[in-house]
Amino acid sequence: MDTTTIVLLLAAIVTVSLVIIVISQMREKARIERVRKMTAREDEYNRAYRLFSEIPAQYLSPDLKILLLKRMEESCHDLAALKSEQPVSEWLDTIKQTRKQVLENNDNRASVRIDSPEKATYVKELLQSLFKMIEAMHKAGRLDTASAKKHLKHVLFLVHKTHADLHVFQARDHIRQNQIRKAIHAYHLASTEMGKSKDNPLAMKAVKSFRTRIKELEASMADGTTQTESHSKLDREWDNFLQDDGTWKKKADYDD
Repeated sequence: MDTTTIVLLLAAIVTVSLVIIVISQMREKARIERVRKMTAREDEYNRAYRLFSEIPAQYLSPDLKILLLKRMEESCHDLAALKSEQPVSEWLDTIKQTRKQVLENNDNRASVRIDSPEKATYVKELLQSLFKMIEAMHKAGRLDTASAKKHLKHVLFLVHKTHADLHVFQARDHIRQNQIRKAIHAYHLASTEMGKSKDNPLAMKAVKSFRTRIKELEASMADGTTQTESHSKLDREWDNFLQDDGTWKKKADYDD
């Protein structure tokens, strides 16, 4: 075998080796990218599922529920395209059933009372995560501008209501202990929180009701009585604030 042949043979071996190395690197890169995408989609699904499951029922309107289910469904389709080993088909079946319940108004999860600063903070964090998710969906072109603005505006309103819920709970507790001044202060705080959603008629109706309740409590301090009947009416109205907002929009027991 002459020198030229040996050189060509060695060159061929080197070339083949380089090709094999490049192909191996490309495959590994593709595998890593596939794993990265699957992890990202699983995280998206888990985040939406967590928000759907852990945000108290009274805070999630049907529109927000459908939005979260849509996000979960999109993640499932992406995972299926990536041939994920997760039980994607089962997730999709559950999403389909849950969407049907929501559309038929049969998604009857229990409300959660916001009776501690810890609960209020936790719910606020969930709502902030929902806010960021909606922003990301809009940025990715998965949600049109009008819908995104509507949902973002409503989520901000819910954040304010979370704090108002806590103040209302504290006001009730103060009234039970006959600490009327503290109750008045708590209602002032609740009114301030709802006042942050000035463009929301429902929030403004709540502000008006709180102010009237404050006047009633101030009057009760002056004459030494407590209007428990009026208080119970406000309690019922507030507890159904989001579920049955027609009562607040059409007629309020605390209108001036």
